[in-house]
Amino acid sequence: MTSDDISPIRKQYLEIKRQYPDAILFFRLGDFYETFDQDAEIAARELDIVLTSRSVAKGTRIPMAGIPHHAAENYLARLIEKGFHVAICEQIGDQPVKGIFPRQVTRVVTPGTVIEPGLLPGDANNYLTCVVLGDPIETNELPAGAFQHAGIAYVDITTGEFAVTELNNPDILAAVRAELVRLSPAEILFPDGQKLTDSLPGHLTPWTAWRFEPGRCQEVILQHFEAASLDGFGLRGMTLGMRAAGGILQYLQETQPVALKLLTSLNTYSTSEFMTLDAATRRNLELTETLRTGALKGSLLGVLDHTVTPMGKRLLVQWVSKPLLSVERINQRLDGVMLLHANGMLRAEIRSALKPLNDLERLTNRVMAGTAQPRDLVAIRATLEQLPTLRERLPENETSLSELLLNFNLCTDELQLLQSALDDEPPATLQNVGVIRPGFSAELDGVVERSRHSREWIANLENVERERTGIKSLKVGYNKVFGYYIEITHSNTNLAPAEYIRKQTLVNAERYITPEMKEYETLVLNAEERIREIETRLFRELCVSLSDTARQLLATARVLAELDVLASLAETAAHGGYIRPEVVSEDILEVEGGRHPVVEQTLSGERFVPNDISFESGERVRIITGPNMSGKSTYLRQAALITLMAQMGSFVPAAAARIGVVDRIFTRIGAQDEIHAGQSTFMVEMVETANILHHATPRSLLILDEIGRGTSTYDGVSIAWAVVEYIHNHPRLRAKTLFATHYHELTQLADLLPGVRNYNVAVSEADGKVVFLHKIVAGGADRSYGIHVGQLAGLPRPVVQRANEILHQLEASSGKAVRLSPVAARQLALFPETNPLLDEIKSMDINALSPIEALNKLYEWQRKYLEE
Repeated sequence: MTSDDISPIRKQYLEIKRQYPDAILFFRLGDFYETFDQDAEIAARELDIVLTSRSVAKGTRIPMAGIPHHAAENYLARLIEKGFHVAICEQIGDQPVKGIFPRQVTRVVTPGTVIEPGLLPGDANNYLTCVVLGDPIETNELPAGAFQHAGIAYVDITTGEFAVTELNNPDILAAVRAELVRLSPAEILFPDGQKLTDSLPGHLTPWTAWRFEPGRCQEVILQHFEAASLDGFGLRGMTLGMRAAGGILQYLQETQPVALKLLTSLNTYSTSEFMTLDAATRRNLELTETLRTGALKGSLLGVLDHTVTPMGKRLLVQWVSKPLLSVERINQRLDGVMLLHANGMLRAEIRSALKPLNDLERLTNRVMAGTAQPRDLVAIRATLEQLPTLRERLPENETSLSELLLNFNLCTDELQLLQSALDDEPPATLQNVGVIRPGFSAELDGVVERSRHSREWIANLENVERERTGIKSLKVGYNKVFGYYIEITHSNTNLAPAEYIRKQTLVNAERYITPEMKEYETLVLNAEERIREIETRLFRELCVSLSDTARQLLATARVLAELDVLASLAETAAHGGYIRPEVVSEDILEVEGGRHPVVEQTLSGERFVPNDISFESGERVRIITGPNMSGKSTYLRQAALITLMAQMGSFVPAAAARIGVVDRIFTRIGAQDEIHAGQSTFMVEMVETANILHHATPRSLLILDEIGRGTSTYDGVSIAWAVVEYIHNHPRLRAKTLFATHYHELTQLADLLPGVRNYNVAVSEADGKVVFLHKIVAGGADRSYGIHVGQLAGLPRPVVQRANEILHQLEASSGKAVRLSPVAARQLALFPETNPLLDEIKSMDINALSPIEALNKLYEWQRKYLEE
């Protein structure tokens, strides 16, 4: 098939598709977005829509699948969720050129560049990130081809947040993954050819490597911000960070160019400014979602989240993900929480004033992007109208809120502009008139006034003509084909005036027009079009005016978000009986009566047993023994969560707490995701333990649960023992460590190492029953009660009995190799569903047995079933 055989519209499609080979092209044809060729096959499969075909030349048909234009957002959401990129190709202009309408791609939608409200999570940021790794470094200390440096930039085009950092770490991929897990990006951009693991969170988007060339990226950043130097952005010496930021700007230029107007600043940050939490720790502590279901409920965030605005919800996620290291900043937050915690009436008033507010942050950015609709501006106006009430409720001379009050701009000029320009109830889109308030524009008012007489004339025409002609059933109507018309039934057509011009014949009536009516119709229709043009122009000018002062609107939005978070944390503290922790720079961890913030909420009808967590002077490792189900893991996690909550600026569930700033929290608790990735439980355990031992510092908090359990007992004890010794003895480590174990042999370490202490879970035994008291007390456990736990879990009674027998034999052997008696093993086998002894008893006629026969039978059974 030659190019001459292809239809013009097919040529247009292919030319546009060549420019976007990696995206699904939504090609606008009338009221539908059509997809063709392989795009159509993908769309039909992923969206569950019908795959048809279209003729493009004689005897040639191609696959085609289409979706309605008005429903595009729903279909887009499904494709973006699956990681696809979609290029939106719109028809431009009102007139065809050489027989077809011009078309061009107006934007490319990717997971990290969506702006449609229906596609965005309201309670979380939608980050686009970019990762650029440094050149491989060959040394004897690192694996071949390892990296030590990386640049990471991230942007949320719906809020205007744009930041960049550089990481330096021997295990750079682990450090990159930890930061990306914190950000939880929707999309990760990186140079093609650069190796990134598929386990990173977010959709991976490789992009042409030359886009990340340093000189090009520097020029892009300088041009965007109209700057002469990168020094003002803190990018001096951050080559990798600069390349990541420049890559993002170029990517947005191609996919979402209007979003570039939202990026008015670039912030550099350092991961050393906040507590480092690797992916395993975030998962094990269930900070933002639960391990089993991935739900918010049951996570720490689910407990702390009493926010009432979308802005506050997003900021709270950031606070939970980035606990601070600055004692001063932590205490600033705690001061704000304390003010609202102590004054319940003030807290209630603030929350009440915040609740009706709309998402000012995203609304403002929608205005700046040029995608705002009239209802968006109505939402901004409604929010600004509430600000004076909120501002009046905030105490003037309260130092804990002084910084917030400095940035709390009531935006009175913006409010007055919106009140004077925007109608009280404008239509949803600019396709309908009535957006601009009467009196705002003399030009618009003049056109409206001139059209009013024509409208009134047409509105009165029916009554006037009925009276003039005497035809009571005469009607005046309108349709898109003929415009305004006069309709008279056939029985009354003889009464039609001579100046009536017949236009259409119906089954029961005739339709007429008059020259005078057509003149007024022209005036009305032209006026509507003119009004729509003027209102559209005024609306765009209104958006530009708001964009010029967007910094004030966004600053106020961030103040509202922080107020919401402070009030939420105060509300949580009030409901949960939390106290303000004393956060200090000293190396200390003292918690009196600490509780697990999530577990205590899940207990129904039971009281949570609080526990102290107080490291004595010189104590570094706490060995905790005790049975499963007794509360060891809860104790470990609550220590980490209380520390994390304190450093994010929250009150904590305890009677008292004095906490020295922790630089990192490490947890080694479970092995969920990696097992499915093909690694054994023990390998996952060892990899995570190695990571901890390589990166922990004396200011870290280590939570280690059952190290060594994934291998044989002797191997497990040996590894666990060596790990404790290493943490205790290594001068770079000596981190505060909570080490839960079933290996009672480890309790001997308290006699050998001065910084090791033994603790166990208290157990009460009475009448042969064991009760776990969930209280952590000094000393090592004398037994594990594992068989008792099995009984509580519902193990069959024969299994429990046999386990006790085996345990007694093992204990009697003093740990030496022992040959277990097989008698009980055989007994155990007699109790399942088929049992020869029971079968024999059932078949016997007891009444026919003499006493001597019964004794002989018992003797036979004893010899047969109980003796070897």
